Amino acid sequence: MKSQTLREQWLPNLPGNGLAGLTTAFALVPECIAFALVAQVNPLMGLYGAFIICALTAVFGGRPGMISGAAGSMAVVIVALVVEHGAQYLLATVVMSGALMMLFGVLRLGKLIRMVPHPVMIGFVNGLAIIIAMAQLEHFRQATPQGEVWLQGTPLAVMCALVALTMLIVYGLPRITKAVPPALVAIVGVGFVSQLLHLPTRTLGDMAHIAGAFPTLRLPQVPFDLETLRIVFPYALLMAIVGLLETLLTFNLTDEITQTRGRPDRECVALGVSNVVSGMFGGMGGCAMIGQTMINLSSGGRTRISGATAGIMILLFVLFLSPLIERIPLAALVGVMFVVAQQTFAWGSLRVLGKVPRNDALVIVAVTVITVFTDLAVAVLCGIVIAALNFAWQHAREIRADTEDEGGDVRTYVLHGTLFFASTANFQALFPPSADVRDVVVDCRHLHVADHSAIVAFETLRERYRKAGRNLRFVNLSSRNQRMLERAGVSVAEV
Repeated sequence: MKSQTLREQWLPNLPGNGLAGLTTAFALVPECIAFALVAQVNPLMGLYGAFIICALTAVFGGRPGMISGAAGSMAVVIVALVVEHGAQYLLATVVMSGALMMLFGVLRLGKLIRMVPHPVMIGFVNGLAIIIAMAQLEHFRQATPQGEVWLQGTPLAVMCALVALTMLIVYGLPRITKAVPPALVAIVGVGFVSQLLHLPTRTLGDMAHIAGAFPTLRLPQVPFDLETLRIVFPYALLMAIVGLLETLLTFNLTDEITQTRGRPDRECVALGVSNVVSGMFGGMGGCAMIGQTMINLSSGGRTRISGATAGIMILLFVLFLSPLIERIPLAALVGVMFVVAQQTFAWGSLRVLGKVPRNDALVIVAVTVITVFTDLAVAVLCGIVIAALNFAWQHAREIRADTEDEGGDVRTYVLHGTLFFASTANFQALFPPSADVRDVVVDCRHLHVADHSAIVAFETLRERYRKAGRNLRFVNLSSRNQRMLERAGVSVAEV
């Protein structure tokens, strides 16, 4: 993959990227409103956060084409904080989480995303695709005096028909023309049909009114003391972890789709700055949004223009265009998001589940399920732990020794593999001190000594041979292994 130049990040296909950004903005609005309602705050806070985070990360971030905004994964984290302490503490948390994200990027820790195995990436993508699809089902429910119930009769039929029409346009239009994003045509077309026929269906305005003023700079109204820090810091740390994880995983996916290489550390710094600004202007926190990123990419958005357009359009919706935007049928946006979920899911992973190693298949399924039923941070952590344990188990079994008898009472063991905490038991099983010859030589030219457990294994083996009345020597240790032994206080000469 190649790195994009500044010209390639801004100038190619300006009209196409502008239309992609407009399409993405339509899809961002209901998501941000829904996430704000989940967090139990004013929907305008979600829209302000989306405008600020989307625009700033698009202009200054390290991954053109990726869309960030007020994300649901971060909204879920702070519900308890808002309920217990109020929205102002949320804003303080957003500012602090942004500072932690900036620190992560400044310390150049974005490279740690390389530690995430590919099966975890597949599970992440599949899990979020399922979440995107399941989230749309809420729009098939309506509030009644008895509580929320599923749509029935004519409203259900109209909803399903408009969703199907939207999906038909999105799938079918590219076969006719690729001059305009199919999702944009579907949203505008279905909205026009709905208004023309006066169809009884829910619109964006039924979720919340989005008219508002330009966001103003206001510091969070909280006491600046240690008690506030005690309340805010745990939530800020969790928000930062979740936001960085989702951003960097989406970052990798965007790299693969566009076949270009972004700058993860720069993206982390830009995300942190945008969260700080969002919190200081009354917006929610946010991170990369895989659904909206897929909409942008599938609509032809590849440059910074698409993300900047999406952010600016959200602000224009709030300031001037709310009467029009509130008339958009939810069914049109639901249909687009169903297509996004279908295109996001790695269907190829279902075909290879029986072909890849069983442990990798387990990681894919586990991360997918955990993402759906808990949250992204837990899922990725579990996936990495499972993959790491599998890696350790496999490498522990690969340690072996070739035996060479030199005649008389001298025997040489030529070791191969890695000696570390998981392989020490297998290492000890290679040697029979009581049944061995008088002089034993252990040749370490092909052995890698990884950790302190390996050093202890050396000392344990030497002690076993001493008690058995045999002589044991280790030879051909690499300079790195010798330094490790010396730092641990083990004399190389003795070994």
